[in-house]
Formats: sequence, structure tokens, C-alpha cells
Amino acid sequence: MDSAQCRAARALLGWAQDELAEASKVNKKTIADFERGARRPYDRTLRDLQAAMEARGVKFLEDGEVAGGGTGVRLSQTSVP
Repeated sequence: MDSAQCRAARALLGWAQDELAEASKVNKKTIADFERGARRPYDRTLRDLQAAMEARGVKFLEDGEVAGGGTGVRLSQTSVP
């Protein structure tokens, strides 16, 4: 997951950084720093962030899964409210 995917996934869920912090148990400052490109969290932290959003139906798309190339996100049709 990259910082743009994190921001986009939060937007799909309608979550503020506070909500992602609560769901993932990751400090809000870490999320804010990551999303603005100031730092890259540990792999474990990225997994926690991604897992929290995937549990709510976000699918993280890798290069080659997105028309036109690059990475992206989408919300599952069966997402949990």
C-alpha cells in the first residue's frame, strides 16, 4: 500500500484519520505523516492499516490490476457498513 492508496481507501470508507487510527490501532500522527509523504511506516504498521480497511471491504489493487496502469483501490460490493 502506498500513501495515495491509503488516502483513497479512507475516502471510500468515509473515514477520517482518527477513525483509521482507532480501527488499526496505529497512531494518528503516523497515518498523517505517511499520507503526506513525510515517512514510510514499518511494514507491520502498513499491514495493520491495510487490514483495518480490508475488513471494511476495501480491495487494494496492484500495478496491472488497474486500467491504465498504476495502483488503486475499490470498495467491495459486499462491504461491511
